[in-house]
Amino acid sequence: MQKLISRYLKPQILEVLHQGKVIVLYGARRTGKTTLVKDILVDYAETGRYLNCDLLSDRNMLQTTDHRELFSYLGGYKLVVIDEAQSIPNIGLVLKILVDTFPEIQVIAIGSSSFDLANKIGEPLTGRSRQFMMFPLSLGEIGESGYDRLSIESGLGNLLRFGSMPSVFDRPESQAIPEIQEIATNYLYRDVLMHEKLKKSELLDNLLEVLALQLGSEVSYNELAQTLNTSPQTIQKYIELLEKSFVVFRIKSLCRNPRKELEIKNSRKVYFYDLGVRNSIVRNFNPINLRTDIGALWENFCILELMKKLNRDQIFYNQYFWRTKGAMKEIDLVIDYGGQLKAYEFKWNQKKIPKFPTQFQSFYTGATFTVVNSQNFWNELV
Repeated sequence: MQKLISRYLKPQILEVLHQGKVIVLYGARRTGKTTLVKDILVDYAETGRYLNCDLLSDRNMLQTTDHRELFSYLGGYKLVVIDEAQSIPNIGLVLKILVDTFPEIQVIAIGSSSFDLANKIGEPLTGRSRQFMMFPLSLGEIGESGYDRLSIESGLGNLLRFGSMPSVFDRPESQAIPEIQEIATNYLYRDVLMHEKLKKSELLDNLLEVLALQLGSEVSYNELAQTLNTSPQTIQKYIELLEKSFVVFRIKSLCRNPRKELEIKNSRKVYFYDLGVRNSIVRNFNPINLRTDIGALWENFCILELMKKLNRDQIFYNQYFWRTKGAMKEIDLVIDYGGQLKAYEFKWNQKKIPKFPTQFQSFYTGATFTVVNSQNFWNELV
């Protein structure tokens, strides 16, 4: 039986309960959002209610904007959780009515697609919401849930192969592979297909495979369009939808010295929110010592763990990659927060010790430089 992993978001959400705000919880499917809110609901016993808007009965209950009808359904509860909230066409207005008319009811709205839920709640909930993002399990969460550092370090290869979805983590390979394949096949981009009103999209499958194979490399919408026989506009739209469904995320280039740095304004790199999903897409779960893509996997893993760490610490930041013209010098990641630039290079092999590019130092005085490898990762990522 798998251990219950304590999530960083739980105390953050508990801290803002009953302060007159709707709590909005975003994240990819199967990252543990429902498990988290049900854990919070345990403390509410008879005064908490969970609604799953994938169910017609629960969905119909929230179709009305009549405050009297809403009160007849939800009055008397102190905590109401609305799961798959993006399924309700007028959810933004419903939430506004609830928070304005019934301040004694704390509402948590959960969504797996920000393009639907964010668009529906944006204007109605202006100034009335607190938003949180749930990632797959982080190294810190694993470490604080009874797994010692030595066992985590010895299992690092499995995190790179199978990812860190809660239902996949710490399972034997015979169980982890079919589980992550099930997630990637049946859950991963369900929201994109629903948004585009598609039963199955061959283009979407092919795009994901190309992005997975180009992991860690710059992507060109024009080149992807030529490869997949479609338009650059379609490629851009699909990548944006995949990003808003928390399947992939993009990092743009840092360019404040155009004459000497990268001049392609729209240059991007695309990474995956879970490496198990990425490996399922390319059908490669080979052991680490047999892989030719270990560098890209390690880069994606480290960037993602830093994002989780900054999210845990509630730090607002921007992130970039950097290179000079002609790619003579490169830096994997530059994080900008609090007026400070922190540059990172990610090397799986600890024997490779890259130098801090002098061009970057001259452009951005005061920036720091850190190399993260398979030996020192714990101190840098946790």
